[in-house]
Amino acid sequence: MQSPSIHMLTICGISELPDQRERSVTHVLSILDPDHPDPEAFGSYDPHHRTILRFHDIINPIEGMVLPAPEHVEAVLRFGDEVAAGHAGKIEGHLLVHCHMGVSRSTAAMLTLLAQTHPEESEEKLFERLTEIRPQAWPNSLMIAFADELLSRNGRLVDALRRHYGRQIRRMPRYEQLMRDLGRGREVEMAA
Repeated sequence: MQSPSIHMLTICGISELPDQRERSVTHVLSILDPDHPDPEAFGSYDPHHRTILRFHDIINPIEGMVLPAPEHVEAVLRFGDEVAAGHAGKIEGHLLVHCHMGVSRSTAAMLTLLAQTHPEESEEKLFERLTEIRPQAWPNSLMIAFADELLSRNGRLVDALRRHYGRQIRRMPRYEQLMRDLGRGREVEMAA
């Protein structure tokens, strides 16, 4: 994904999709639960390039649910390559990444795209950018671990994620219990 061609980055949840239709979205990465219907909001969007991935927002195997896997993060990276290839030479673009709530899978995907686009940028700066885009970001740790490996960040993305979780818990203390209730206690324990 070449940053000069994409001038706007947005992360949101399904309920916020209608609010984005007037914002000239050119590229969409949708991350949905496997059995969730396609959001109707896209019917009113201008023509855009869209990729749909389907897996659950979990970090441990749960029977009957699809755990994020390396191939899902590879698909996010392919999407980034498609955005770069399809938007070369154009001056404007608006990339929208969404999941159900716009908190976990979508923020992990956006961080992956940012790291892909800016390989020279520090992990701390990438998380700062992510928080500017979506202040409530709590990226799925499994997806970040796969991105770290696929992008050869040698554990630095995961280490920065720990610090990010710590900052988020200090900013929004309710996240600690919320994540525990969602079966994401391991991420709370990761917080530095």
